[in-house]
Amino acid sequence: MPNPPTRDSIISRVVRLMGAFDRTQPSMTLSMLARRAGLPMTTTHRLVDELVRHGLIERQPGGDLRVGLRMWELAARGSHALSLKEIALPFMEDVQSALGQHTTLAVLDRGSVLYVERLSHPDSPLDAAHIAQRMPIHASSSGLVLLAHSPTNFQAEVLAGDLEKVTPETVTDPAVLRRQLADIRQRGFIAVPGIGRTEWTGVAVPVFGPDNRIAAALNAIIPREDTGIPRVVAALVTAAHGISRALGAESPRRGFPVA
Repeated sequence: MPNPPTRDSIISRVVRLMGAFDRTQPSMTLSMLARRAGLPMTTTHRLVDELVRHGLIERQPGGDLRVGLRMWELAARGSHALSLKEIALPFMEDVQSALGQHTTLAVLDRGSVLYVERLSHPDSPLDAAHIAQRMPIHASSSGLVLLAHSPTNFQAEVLAGDLEKVTPETVTDPAVLRRQLADIRQRGFIAVPGIGRTEWTGVAVPVFGPDNRIAAALNAIIPREDTGIPRVVAALVTAAHGISRALGAESPRRGFPVA
């Protein structure tokens, strides 16, 4: 059955097309792209031809389509996330070297947690968050740290929303989450097992920017049976202090644990 006509703007349709590509499906046929984007085949064909001409989508030799390098080039110009990554990367390398575990950097974007950098460790058995992956705010240690230091009206909006139970251990009770957020602000970090993936513990600390506003969350992923959380927190805090100073935050910040 053909897709029904859509009244979306052209920009909305292009966003749907580009959003159809992901880590599990980085390339696809035109018909698959139309299905995943929920657009009519004729609309998809017309827009893809235009996007290919501008290099935002590329046609591979076999005919499949994938996101073009031109898209990356445009996104990289003046990107706040890329500036943050460039500042944070040396500090993240120190953390990874000290801990031997995956290290990630995350920000809040459009109501979810977006991972903007990840350093993988070859000896870790865990499949941690990937770059450009999203997670619900309440179901990740990074999200809880970011939420704890966000404006109270945004906290209320998140806690009043649909809180998905990603794993059996994901906390969805708003009252319990409020207590967690208060604890994060007091202690300056969170170490919580199983809320996003049952096999790991996420340890996260805040990164602050100008005016001491929350800028990102620095996170390490460790096996949940690992008992060395104080060592993990110390390494993350040291790095987060360095990133925060480089971003222009005042130091020390109240509620930020001392490394």
